[in-house]
Amino acid sequence: MFNFFKKGQKSKVYKIQGMHCESCAVMLESDLEEAGINAKCSYPRQTLEVDESADISQVKEIVLKSGYEI
Repeated sequence: MFNFFKKGQKSKVYKIQGMHCESCAVMLESDLEEAGINAKCSYPRQTLEVDESADISQVKEIVLKSGYEI
């Protein structure tokens, strides 16, 4: 389920609030991937890492619809 970024690919990291378990992180990753956004979500760190080229407004919209805060 994890997408690893290509070597040298730049990314941005955002703090996520509202994840209660690893399943939350996996579901959020899945929601973003369905929209074509390469993402890695970390429950222990409460972070979301997305490709630098990702549209942040789209990322925010998906995160909010998934029930989390960014």
